[in-house]
Amino acid sequence: MIYLDNAATSFPKPRRVCEEQMRCMQYYCGNPGRGSHALSMAAAEKIYECREEAASFFGSSHPENVIFTLNTTMSLNLAIKGLLHHGDHVLISDMEHNAVWRPIELLSQRGIITYDVFSTYDPTRQRSAAEICGSILEKVRANTRMLICAHASNICSAALPLAEIGALCRKKGILFVVDAAQSAGHLPIDVEGMQIDALCVPGHKGLLGPQGTGMLLLADGLRAQTLIEGGSGYHSLDAAMPQDSPERYEAGTLPTPAIAGLLEGIREVRRRSIGAIFKHEQALNSRLTSRLAAMDGITIYAPHHVGSVLLFNLEGIPSERVAEELNARGFCVRAGFHCAALAHKTLGTPPTGAIRLSPSLSNTVEHVDAFAEAVAQIQICGGTF
Repeated sequence: MIYLDNAATSFPKPRRVCEEQMRCMQYYCGNPGRGSHALSMAAAEKIYECREEAASFFGSSHPENVIFTLNTTMSLNLAIKGLLHHGDHVLISDMEHNAVWRPIELLSQRGIITYDVFSTYDPTRQRSAAEICGSILEKVRANTRMLICAHASNICSAALPLAEIGALCRKKGILFVVDAAQSAGHLPIDVEGMQIDALCVPGHKGLLGPQGTGMLLLADGLRAQTLIEGGSGYHSLDAAMPQDSPERYEAGTLPTPAIAGLLEGIREVRRRSIGAIFKHEQALNSRLTSRLAAMDGITIYAPHHVGSVLLFNLEGIPSERVAEELNARGFCVRAGFHCAALAHKTLGTPPTGAIRLSPSLSNTVEHVDAFAEAVAQIQICGGTF
């Protein structure tokens, strides 16, 4: 199989990631923060080492503000539900994933907040930072408390100018929450330089770590309400969760082996460099875009954005059917709506969704050429399989 679904989760994982997880489970997998014995302390040290690595990687000088979660969705829910108050107004972009849209819509339906969607996407060209910030300013109200945006879309290669949006939010006193599900490990992120208040990232995508890992990086001094409560390893006689980060937000036992693997994943990205990774992915998608564009009956969405994600359709064939045929020919892609209703509406995909392809460093020119040939074969068949 040729794996081209890295926007869902990276695969295969680097050997060092797998080996460190196994080494953890064999040699130092005590319960972190739940004992003074050597194995508990070794696990706690490894977890803090990962906090330090992640903080450094994302431009934070406060590793204690790196909070481990299960995934980006959990990080976003913690930031959204923990930082918003009754009567707040929220801005989200027109390219958001359901991990943003659904909790915001739920809070709106319950009468807790109101929200508006600001425009980021143009179907023919890349909009400037000034244009995007202008569309934000049109929606800002006196009670706007939070702006949430996806740094990079999960269905195309459109990316937003975080530094400019962060500066606007800071000037207006608006909390800036970033969904970095598709950009962490692909694009540079500096939480302090970009004035990000809450950065939500997956461990299992561009950071090359195992599934079941995610992080929320909070700005220093920002305290959220808790999403879950329970044991934290200290202040056990108190009825309330601790006030200090990260223990305030990490009730229960952390997945030490997964975090140990994530640490090695981040280090692997550092070794290879974000710039080199993105350049490789961009080159593959640029080559494939050119080949698909030369075929009749192919629609490529947002072709003027070339990065790590490509979205397309074959005329007259539902996307799920195309994905099934690609799977039969040895290619792993994802079809449908990719848990991104707002983004699909913005791009104008049909009722059957579209096919998403997302290569990684593990992929080659030969892989994308073979993929283009497979698409051509499916197109010739015209859905009569």
